[in-house]
Amino acid sequence: MNFHLEGQTVFYDPRSQSHGLAHDPWLALVVPRPIGWISTVSAAGVPNLAPYSFFNAVSARPPFVMFASGKRKDTLTNAQETGVFAVNMAVASLSGEMNETSAELDPDMDEFAYAGLDMAPCQNIDCPHVADSPVVIECLLNHVHQLSPSSGRDCTTEIAYGEVVGIHIDDSVIRDGRVSLSGLAPIARLGYLDFAQLRDPFTMARPTSRVRDE
Repeated sequence: MNFHLEGQTVFYDPRSQSHGLAHDPWLALVVPRPIGWISTVSAAGVPNLAPYSFFNAVSARPPFVMFASGKRKDTLTNAQETGVFAVNMAVASLSGEMNETSAELDPDMDEFAYAGLDMAPCQNIDCPHVADSPVVIECLLNHVHQLSPSSGRDCTTEIAYGEVVGIHIDDSVIRDGRVSLSGLAPIARLGYLDFAQLRDPFTMARPTSRVRDE
């Protein structure tokens, strides 16, 4: 077991050692993490909405996204039953509602209604999305992968991959032919109970590629 001493670097092997801190630092170390606000519908027709901070784009051409669930939830069950899900961008103006939908509700309860959110139908998939979200990504479930740690310990985390088949972008956030991130004001997950809002994006030109002479 490792104990934290001020002035020293903390090192621990999460497979077998304690970090020695008052709170687990792991989720504060890979930040910021985009929030996948995933909407689905059950086979019985009950809408579902939940935020996932283990979410990202994983391919550009063709576009794919992923989200990971640490334990089996309605979102993943619904996606596997129906074959579809939608990603709603979580923005500052909807942060309170996004947080409300993180509550664990019974499968027959509608998170849209619980959080006071309006639904709208997707175009290419049979699934609702958050009507007020400025960006919505429609997805076909591609496959689900369960993690297998090298330690052999049980792991309930499952990763769902989705192929993007439709993208909604509100015209209000398009400026000069580009999506304005400052206009979107997306929020991201940090560690503990902390969140961040994207406020001041900056631009850097990529360096010119150089190939070394053989």
